[in-house]
Amino acid sequence: MVRNESADPDRVVELLWRRRADEEPRAGLSLDRIVRAAVELADAEGLAGLSMRKVADRLGFTTMSLYRHVSGRDQLLDLMCDAVMGELTDEPSDAPGDRADRTVDGGTGGRVGGPGEGGWRARLEACARRSWELCRRHPWLAEVRGSRRVPGPNGVAHYERMLAAADGAGLAPAEVVAVVGLVSRFVDSEASLLVEAAETERSSGVSEEEWWGARETLFDRLDGYPTITRLWEAGGYDRPVDPFEFGLARLLDGVELLAQQRYESRDESRGCLECGAPVEPPASGRPRAYCSPACRQRAYRRRRSAP
Repeated sequence: MVRNESADPDRVVELLWRRRADEEPRAGLSLDRIVRAAVELADAEGLAGLSMRKVADRLGFTTMSLYRHVSGRDQLLDLMCDAVMGELTDEPSDAPGDRADRTVDGGTGGRVGGPGEGGWRARLEACARRSWELCRRHPWLAEVRGSRRVPGPNGVAHYERMLAAADGAGLAPAEVVAVVGLVSRFVDSEASLLVEAAETERSSGVSEEEWWGARETLFDRLDGYPTITRLWEAGGYDRPVDPFEFGLARLLDGVELLAQQRYESRDESRGCLECGAPVEPPASGRPRAYCSPACRQRAYRRRRSAP
């Protein structure tokens, strides 16, 4: 059976992971130029305004010229997503760290590292914020749907950074993957709400504030709901909290609680995290992760020198 090339994931992998030096521009047109033009068009008009014809017009070529490089709009979308993900690699990298980011024998008395400590939470939060800012620069990213979209090198690199950050929380491997998925879906969900509100405002010409401010016929019917009324009168709707900031903080609070629970119930029989030797349980207090101060110092120096 012959597969449609535009729906062939293996062909998408070849394009996404191609070596740029091997690409031969045809008559001044290259795949990178096509992708850049498509990103500019989507930034200006959203995915609704993206078409192969419009991209070709923007570049001054025929539509058929584009098909010599990319088989269709859906394939082009995968290339666009990975291209903008490359912006994340231009920003400061996360501080090095691994599972040993958890201070267990001293310092914080076993507390899982959090913001301000350069621990897993600060690193994962930084990844989420960079994703959020990327979605705000390129709102159309939130419109790209599908669970079978092939990732490119930039997307995989960002995923690796998120996994490395979450891995410092001391969770089980499957839980690390689940945490990264949860954080990513949260960012995508918030970005989708922004896109939806902006599109509704653009199509109607009426802002969210103006539309809700004109709903007196609805508000007059809410007096019979005591909790809504009390919160309204107390100013609960006057200055709403930032949904992204609030949601991200509460999500990470939950992960931090889970990490603390996993740490407190960890199996001491696993031995020293640095050398694997048996760890003598303390007379009181939290269990130790290292068999000696020397191993703890070696783990610290290794983390500091990691690339």
